[in-house]
Amino acid sequence: MTDAAAADRPARDAAAAAARLRRRRRLDARLRAAGIASLLFAAGMLAILVGSLISTGAPAFTQTHVTLEFDVSAKRVKPEDPARGAYRAIVADGIGALFPEVTDRREKRELVKIVSNGAQYMLRDAVVADPSLIGTRVRMAVPVSDPYDQLAKGLVRRDDPEDRRRLSDAEIARFDKLVELGLISRPFNKALFLNADSRFPELAGLNGALWGSFYALLVCFLVSFPAGIAAGVYLEEFAPRNRLTDLIEVNINNLAAVPSVVFGLLALAVFLGWFGMPRSAPYVGGLTLALMTLPTIIIATRAALKAVPPSIREAALGIGASRHQVVFDHVLPLAMPGILTGTIIGLAQALGETAPLLLIGMNAFITAAPDGISDPATALPTQIFIWADSPERGFVSRTSAAILVLLGFLLTMNAAAIYLRKRFERKW
Repeated sequence: MTDAAAADRPARDAAAAAARLRRRRRLDARLRAAGIASLLFAAGMLAILVGSLISTGAPAFTQTHVTLEFDVSAKRVKPEDPARGAYRAIVADGIGALFPEVTDRREKRELVKIVSNGAQYMLRDAVVADPSLIGTRVRMAVPVSDPYDQLAKGLVRRDDPEDRRRLSDAEIARFDKLVELGLISRPFNKALFLNADSRFPELAGLNGALWGSFYALLVCFLVSFPAGIAAGVYLEEFAPRNRLTDLIEVNINNLAAVPSVVFGLLALAVFLGWFGMPRSAPYVGGLTLALMTLPTIIIATRAALKAVPPSIREAALGIGASRHQVVFDHVLPLAMPGILTGTIIGLAQALGETAPLLLIGMNAFITAAPDGISDPATALPTQIFIWADSPERGFVSRTSAAILVLLGFLLTMNAAAIYLRKRFERKW
C-alpha cells in the first residue's frame, strides 16, 4: 500500500501543478478582461463626454445672418460726426422695408427684434471707417437675434404649442419669408473668437477670455518658471541634508496636492487684502496660478535632475569643474527637457483652474479685451462658468463651444510636452 501511494504521488503532484497553472491562467485572463473592460469603459465615457460637447457646441461655431439694405442718409448721419447717427432707426427701416404689410406699431417693434441689437453698432463702425458711405444704400449681413438664430439651427421646435415657444407663428412666418428671399445665411461664427463677452448670445465671444488667459499664464510662467527651477536646483544639488530641508521637501509635496481653492483664498487675503492689488487683473490671476504651479515645477525639476546619471557629475568634477559649473553647464542642460515637460503640464493645469480665479474676481462682466496685464479681464474657465449660469438659450451652445476651445488648448499644451520629451530625451 505504501509503495502504491508513493508511486501515485508524482501523478498527484503533476495534477495539482496543472490545476494551479490552470487557475493562474484563469486569473490572468480575468485580470486582462477586467483591464480591457476598464479601458473600454473609460474610452466610452470619454466618447460620450466629447460627443455631447461637440453635438451641443457645434451650433455655436456658426451664426445666422440676414442681409439687409440700409439707407444711410445724410439726414440721419451727419458727415461731420458719423459716430452719433440714428443707426437704430436706419436698421429698423432696413428690416421694415421687407415687410411693407406690417403697419401696427407693436408688430413693427417685434419686426425689429429679428435683427440683433448689435446690428446698429456694426453699421456705425462701417460708416465711421468709411464716411463715404453716407448718402448711399449699404447692403450688409448682420446677425439675427438669439431666438431666430435658434430657429434657424433647428433648436426651436415648430410643432410645439405657440405658448411654449419663444417665437409666435407670425414671427416664424416672417423669418421663413426671409429664408425664401435668400437673405438668410449661416457663415462661420468669427465673432466667437473676435468679440468679447456680451449680454446678447449672438454677439458674445471669447476674445476677452483668451487674452485674459494669455496674460495670466504669461505672468504665471515668468514667476513660477525661474523660481521653481532655482528652488529645485538648490534643494537637489546644494542644500544640506538635514531636518529643515526634509521639512521643506515634505511641505512642497503637500502643497502640490492642496486644492486650488485654497490658493484662491490665500490670494484673496494677501494680494487683494494686504497688498491692495486690483480685482480681475490678469497679473493678480497670474500670481495666484504661479503659487499653485510652483510646487509642480519644483518637483519636476528635482526629478529631472535626479534622472541625470551620476557619471556626468563625476566626469565633470574629474576634469576640474567646480560644483556650480557641474550643475549649470552639464547637469541642468541635460535635465531641461524634463523640466520643460513638467512646466508645460503645470501650466496646462493652471489654464483650466476656475476656483482661484473666481475668488479674485476674474468672473466680472468684461465687454472688451484687456490691453495689458493690469486691465480688468476674465479667463476661459471663468467665462465658461459665466455662460453656464446665463439663462439665455444661446449661451448653452456657447458654453460647450468654449469648453471645446479650452480642451483644444489643453491638448495642444500636453502635445507640446510630449513632443519636447520625445525630441530632447536622452537614453542613458
